[in-house]
Amino acid sequence: MQDDEGFAGEGKPGLNDPSEPLPVQALRARMRVLHYAISTEDTYAGWIARLVRHLDDENLEKYSEDAIGEFLTELALLREVDAGTQNQALCAILFYYQKVLGRDMQFINRLRARESTHLPLVMSIAEVKLLLPEFLGRYEVMARLMYGSGMRHKETRTLRIKDLHFDTGHIVVRNGKGQKDRITVLPKTIVEPLRAIVDEAKKIHKQDLQDGYGRVYLPFALSRKYPNADRETPWQYLFPSRQRSRDPRSGAIRRHHIHEGTFANAMRRALALTNIDKPATPHTLRHSFATHMLENGADIRTVQELLGHKDVKTTMIYTHVMNRPGLVVQSPLDRF
Repeated sequence: MQDDEGFAGEGKPGLNDPSEPLPVQALRARMRVLHYAISTEDTYAGWIARLVRHLDDENLEKYSEDAIGEFLTELALLREVDAGTQNQALCAILFYYQKVLGRDMQFINRLRARESTHLPLVMSIAEVKLLLPEFLGRYEVMARLMYGSGMRHKETRTLRIKDLHFDTGHIVVRNGKGQKDRITVLPKTIVEPLRAIVDEAKKIHKQDLQDGYGRVYLPFALSRKYPNADRETPWQYLFPSRQRSRDPRSGAIRRHHIHEGTFANAMRRALALTNIDKPATPHTLRHSFATHMLENGADIRTVQELLGHKDVKTTMIYTHVMNRPGLVVQSPLDRF
């Protein structure tokens, strides 16, 4: 139930698992107060737990930066993790020491690995046309929405009914990467399927209310600012989970949005039904959106805004994988 101070876990430490190491519990509590996503919380908690096992000690405060640096070096040399994984571990450790213990870690911050620049995997328009019909039910709508709007997988899963604007043809993406809002295009060809998805979500919510539930998670302090909003239809997820579950932070029984692995599994099944020999993931649909927009003549600044990139240099990487039919370059093999 909700008390006068809102649900635990929304700007509060929430529930902790007493079986976890004390540093992990402290990390989770701090991240919840600062409104970090639960996926980030779980990732950081995993790295702090590994650091505890590496040192065989829960009292992390007493260790020098050299000792912690050895852990990162072991990851790179013995575990052979890539630069991105090593930097993820570094971010988790920096967060714990700086935000939980209040300790400056300038030396260890210099251990950040240099990441390689990889070109994104992009499907051709023909491949996208082959793939999309192989999805079933609402997963096809999700796939078309991700490719047609450029939204990330998580942004699509967490989309709420109120953020679809059918009359103006746009979608408001809330709390995207960097906790920023933006507007992107709502594809006209999926308006009717999306209306059907909205109707289904409303039916599910109505049944939840009749069963004595129907409260949805609201970010930050909105549950206190708008006490009844979590029961209102506009705030419900567009793609709700098939069943209700217990919130790991607050302990409240809610219907959350569709699970991260559900659509990923649907995409693997769809790919298996085609002859597309590419290790595509849900994020590939976003990459393909950006590339095809640029190929069709869209301004790169417009694409930057639709994708929510902070720096246009991030968007420019798609110019390297564009299909340029007018490019006057001939392979030496073709001269034989």
